[in-house]
Amino acid sequence: FATTSPEEITLTPENPSASVVFSLQLENGISITKKLAFHHGSHVTDLEVGMALPAADITGSTFGIVWSGLSGQEGTSYVGPVILMDGKRLADDPKKKEPKDYDGNIVWGGVTNKYYCAAFITAGGKARITTSQPYDNGYAVSLQLPPNNVNRLSLYVGPKDHKELEVVGSEMVRIINYGWFDIVANPLFSLLMLFNSFIGNFGISIILLTVLVKLLFWPLSQSSFRSMEKMKRVQPQMKMLQERYKSDKAKMNEELIALYRKHKINPMAGCLPIILQIPVFVALYKVLLETVDLKGAPFLLWITDLSAKDPYYVTPVLMGISMLVQQKMSPASADPMQRNLMLFMPVIFTVMFINFPSGLVIYWLINNLLSILQQYSIRMQNQQEV
Repeated sequence: FATTSPEEITLTPENPSASVVFSLQLENGISITKKLAFHHGSHVTDLEVGMALPAADITGSTFGIVWSGLSGQEGTSYVGPVILMDGKRLADDPKKKEPKDYDGNIVWGGVTNKYYCAAFITAGGKARITTSQPYDNGYAVSLQLPPNNVNRLSLYVGPKDHKELEVVGSEMVRIINYGWFDIVANPLFSLLMLFNSFIGNFGISIILLTVLVKLLFWPLSQSSFRSMEKMKRVQPQMKMLQERYKSDKAKMNEELIALYRKHKINPMAGCLPIILQIPVFVALYKVLLETVDLKGAPFLLWITDLSAKDPYYVTPVLMGISMLVQQKMSPASADPMQRNLMLFMPVIFTVMFINFPSGLVIYWLINNLLSILQQYSIRMQNQQEV
């Protein structure tokens, strides 16, 4: 490609836009032109792409524009192609390396990783996009364009920032997706941003959001912890029955059920509230894991980036200790294997969280501390009642 544009262009508020034009003349007479218009303070580039053929007959001739280069291994975060076609957000299976064609009313198509994305934004209407994986963990999208025509479109290359993508329009904000619990995650994200707009510290905002979620589920957690306390109170009797009828499982289960009825205990009452909270916890986990606003955001003291791991591993260790305290406050399983497994859980989670973003670890730590406080308050109430 040849260009007459200057080698260096600086955009400022006084010089907000500038264009770079490339042209290519092939030996067979085909000419290709590409014009890129950049704008100060924007991640959107306007594109004009055209191909002129020397012959009038262009039947079967196609050409396109390709974005290739976004890559990464982001753990639980999706990395790969994303297309908005016929009103639906479509995402490839990143494990499949075969190219795939999308034909329909395409609004935009691109590639995304944890924090960033690159996407062609069309003028709407029928189009074809081909997605591919040209190299390991690297993805590309190719937009087919008609020849003998000047094709005008836009290219967004930048962070998955809600505010900026809302300004871009064309439903580009839908490129951000938190998976199965997206419908729950978006309100949680909005609350996090609302708190931060007043406080100006994402770490404190995460703590407030965790407290709010905990308060919303307080009655359910209360029911769960009360059930656990009742189970703990009758545990000596349970062990006695299990020992007495260890050779007769049917009789043991019958006696255990009778014991539960006598003390008005529902074994499932401790599990159901936890199950109901799982979608919210997973959604909040995804928000804190993938929100680009946390990238480079400081908290306090040694935590200078909430999207990075705790450099001194203080918060993961504290989280592990809080899990151990919770475990000690909960009734132990009658099964020796389960008891041994539970002893290792705090260690397993601590190792798992060592390299997690510190913002996410803070959320789990605060949630555990609030649970300990709630369990302790219920235990004190029960002692007073006794």
